[in-house]
Amino acid sequence: MSDRAVAVRALHAARPRSTYVRWSMIGFAALTTWAWWAGDFDVADFLSPRRMANLERFLGEVRPYPLHGRPWDWGVAWHWAATMFTDGVRARAFELPSGAEAMAVTLAISVAAIVLAGIGGALAAFPAARTFATPQPFLPGSDRSKAFQRRAWGALLHGTRGLLVFMRSIPEYVWAYLLIGMLGISAWPAVLALTIHNTGILGKLDAETVENLSPRSLAALRSVGATRRQVAAVGAVPAALSRFLLYFFYRWETCVREATVLGMLGIASLGYALSEARVRDRYDDMLFYVLLGAVLVLIGDLVSAIARGIVRRSA
Repeated sequence: MSDRAVAVRALHAARPRSTYVRWSMIGFAALTTWAWWAGDFDVADFLSPRRMANLERFLGEVRPYPLHGRPWDWGVAWHWAATMFTDGVRARAFELPSGAEAMAVTLAISVAAIVLAGIGGALAAFPAARTFATPQPFLPGSDRSKAFQRRAWGALLHGTRGLLVFMRSIPEYVWAYLLIGMLGISAWPAVLALTIHNTGILGKLDAETVENLSPRSLAALRSVGATRRQVAAVGAVPAALSRFLLYFFYRWETCVREATVLGMLGIASLGYALSEARVRDRYDDMLFYVLLGAVLVLIGDLVSAIARGIVRRSA
């Protein structure tokens, strides 16, 4: 055996070993095996002739409507897509909103929701931050405050954190479903559903950002007589703003995607158009709205990435 092979074997024998990682891999393999068994997944049924026939039919119907039964023509396909984008489905037995209208509503829902969630998350961050929710933040001897004051601030802290957990623990779709029962079909249930869920997420992230701020400058403000509000407005917010904006734009990406999904509840957005096309077996229209949704998400991701890059550089 060569010296190189001996050295390789020695390195392999001396490699670090982790019992946690080993048992984690064993547990992952066991869970995967259990899921396959409990789910009763049948590969043969997945590739059955019936499913293959359905796939062939779908691929035929997903072609633009004017090209059904005709050879492919890019000019006809482009004209169909342009008409769908500007006019929607008007000439057949039902109507669907134009692609431009559906994209605009979806984008408007996501922007309105993330603005409200950003404000709510920033406001909730301070009562949810352990460093601020104390009788005398950033001052020595705060732990010697009256028992009633400590309990009151502790109740505010845990109550705010508990509310944020509750808000983000319920999916946006469930919030929207409940709000539609109260408010009826409109854009407001989608906006409020996204706002509530994302306020819970942004509030938690913003509170952790506030807790991780360096206490020196904030303590210096308190030592010269600054009030709690002044410390938050003059010291904490400017120091945490870049991180707040990073989280804000990151969650906006999610809002763009979820606004599309919430449209399936009947709100006149991309999700509504997609759902209606699926119900009526108009697979060509359905694919068109799916692609528009993908384009909107890509635009949102691009804008968010640019904004987050600017924030990082300025910070």
